[in-house]
Amino acid sequence: MPETVTTFLEMTSRDQLRPREASDVRFRVVEASIRQWQFNRFLYSFVGKRWSWTDKELWTDEQWRAYVEDDTLRTFVAYYDGSPVGYFELQRQSGGDVEIVYFGMVPKFIGRGLGGCLLTHAIRSAWDWEGAERVWVHTCSLDHPAALENYKSRGMTVYRTETS
Repeated sequence: MPETVTTFLEMTSRDQLRPREASDVRFRVVEASIRQWQFNRFLYSFVGKRWSWTDKELWTDEQWRAYVEDDTLRTFVAYYDGSPVGYFELQRQSGGDVEIVYFGMVPKFIGRGLGGCLLTHAIRSAWDWEGAERVWVHTCSLDHPAALENYKSRGMTVYRTETS
């Protein structure tokens, strides 16, 4: 099996964000403020299946419920004309860190120029979380080939890589 390279990126100041704005008013991002673990599980599978997201594949309903109902987690969904485009989850961590835990697009919308817009929303939402001092994310060589460049293009910088 080929090696997997995981890249960790961070942003330590809101001023580092290089936004990409959506010019199409049919694109919008909404926080899923009413927590429904089944919805998060659906998004995880819908977006992540193509990219071999497997870490939560065998979770029980109770594990999903505990994860989604934790006050340190927030979920945002992007829509285009009412259809889901992608989503991201943010998790508050100790010391003012906010992790972009999951970020991805549904297959039908990949390559339409909306990934940078969604990532801009993710980073802004992370910085808007009271007490945020650092925003970070990790991606790996199994993710979309443009994922790493998208993070860098929005102003995130690599601080570590791991090979497994």
